[in-house]
Amino acid sequence: MGSDHDLVANLMSKISSAFKIRDLGEHEFFLGIETIKCNDGILLSQQRYMNDILKRVGMAECKELVTPISASKSVSFSADLYDDPTQYRSLAWALQLIYMLLTITRPDLSFAVNLLCQHMHAPTVSHWEQLKRVLKYVKGTVSFGLHIKKSISRELHAFSNSYWTGCPEDRKSTSGFAVFLGSNLVS
Repeated sequence: MGSDHDLVANLMSKISSAFKIRDLGEHEFFLGIETIKCNDGILLSQQRYMNDILKRVGMAECKELVTPISASKSVSFSADLYDDPTQYRSLAWALQLIYMLLTITRPDLSFAVNLLCQHMHAPTVSHWEQLKRVLKYVKGTVSFGLHIKKSISRELHAFSNSYWTGCPEDRKSTSGFAVFLGSNLVS
């Protein structure tokens, strides 16, 4: 919570005079995010949660892929509806939970998960195949996380990019951004 223990104790005392609080100590696992201490900071990881999803759908031993969406060809979806939309929605929802926490640990999955969740009302066979591709990517990157370390700089740096040919179906911009506070990615 902080490096000045007296300041933290004073703050906790003031808060506890106004609210009923309990110090639960340092957290290790919260909302699917595991906090792993490193020599120079902490690693925020969703490895445990992602492994649970892979086991639940029988893909714990699947082949790993290096990208969540094919970079060499455009994503095209067939019109054949997937025969078990409930299974698709359940799995897409599990990934959506990761997606909601992605801004913390896995920004690399944002685009693919967002694209697949747009089709939960009527998923096709191609959507199901793409969903499995994302899971194969998750399998290969399950140990990825967000490393946060002490930074003496408090400068805010933002970077952005727009790529108007990224989605050949509708030519909508597939843009991205990164915001750093010191040396740490914050958004």
